[in-house]
Amino acid sequence: MFSNVYVRTIVLSRVLLHLGIWIRNYAVLLFVSEMTNNNPVYVSLISVAEFAPIFLFGLIGGTFADRWRPKRTMVLSDLLSAVSVGAVLLALMNGGWMALLIGTFISASLSQFSQPSAMKLYKRHVPAEQLQGAMAMSQTLVAVFTVLGPVIGTFIFIQFGITVSLILTAVLFLGSSLILATLPRDAEEPKSEDAGGFIKELKAGLRYIGSNQSLRILCLTFFVVGLASGLTQPLQIFLVIENLGQDKQFLQWLVMTNGLAMLAGGAIIIGIAKKVRPQMLLMVGLLVSAVCTMVVGATTTIWLMIVLLVISGFFFPCIQSGIQTLIVRNTEGAFMGRVSGAITPVFMGMMVIGMFISGYLKETFSLVAVYVVSGVLIMIGAALLLPLLVEKGSKDVKDSVL
Repeated sequence: MFSNVYVRTIVLSRVLLHLGIWIRNYAVLLFVSEMTNNNPVYVSLISVAEFAPIFLFGLIGGTFADRWRPKRTMVLSDLLSAVSVGAVLLALMNGGWMALLIGTFISASLSQFSQPSAMKLYKRHVPAEQLQGAMAMSQTLVAVFTVLGPVIGTFIFIQFGITVSLILTAVLFLGSSLILATLPRDAEEPKSEDAGGFIKELKAGLRYIGSNQSLRILCLTFFVVGLASGLTQPLQIFLVIENLGQDKQFLQWLVMTNGLAMLAGGAIIIGIAKKVRPQMLLMVGLLVSAVCTMVVGATTTIWLMIVLLVISGFFFPCIQSGIQTLIVRNTEGAFMGRVSGAITPVFMGMMVIGMFISGYLKETFSLVAVYVVSGVLIMIGAALLLPLLVEKGSKDVKDSVL
């Protein structure tokens, strides 16, 4: 797989990009917390700056990614991210710390143009037998930085401060851009039958998703699973305090345990990717996650909680690898950006809705009830995949042709 120049180059650039994002995010979080004396409004605005671009620019960025050449789009996105961090640093040196939030928003917005372009390059240049392994590798990187990112970001900020953190972030973004610049030159972009103005192409992308059964099913699955994830996301601290009777700092050990299990699971997926259909990977991952979620919400034993988090973390790469592989395999190259840009916001949007109502549901019912509801929703998401699971192997092979 690493003999493929596109896989090797994109993975290396993503390492630098992920590292830069984690350093930036934790530097901004800790600096804003210090400046505002832990003001919850300003701290919450950090999350808004990080996630709002997914809603605002996901489909827009995906549409432009389909219109533009992917390599050039990725190089310019990372380069502009580095420039935006430099501009924020200049503003910060003049006392304008609010620029940190604006800079984070701009950088996160640029990612909505870069990510769909990476998917296009995988679609175009990675052989079908290597595709699922490449997706698993991407998820493994996420797991690595889920574990190491907060530690590295916090350490750099505490030791060197906000200025060095932002300089290092800009250097890493610039490094990612330079690495991507070594890719072979983009070919001319093929035009879809619906090519035309921006709005016309955006609508064509939505019609394409609506007419493709596999993509419709994935959208519905994202819808349900996103809501389920949002319900439990803000309540993890209550598992530690109420169910386990531990101090809130104990949560970091649970998160690290889950992240290490994700890393191990991602490594295994890379090895078996050629042998297991992505539909099966996704369904197994969802079912295991559903069971673990329901039991986690009810357990009051530390060792059982850790075992469940290890199991769920180990199978989590099945979900991400399965989803990304199905999206790439079932999408024509001309629509890759729009499909990727439309489906991800579905998950994020429902997750935010789930996060918004989770506290109310906990107060109205109980912590266990919310986790059970989340597990049931994940099971529903798995059940929605049945039409994909029963597809004939011949059709799966046909859809996987790049």
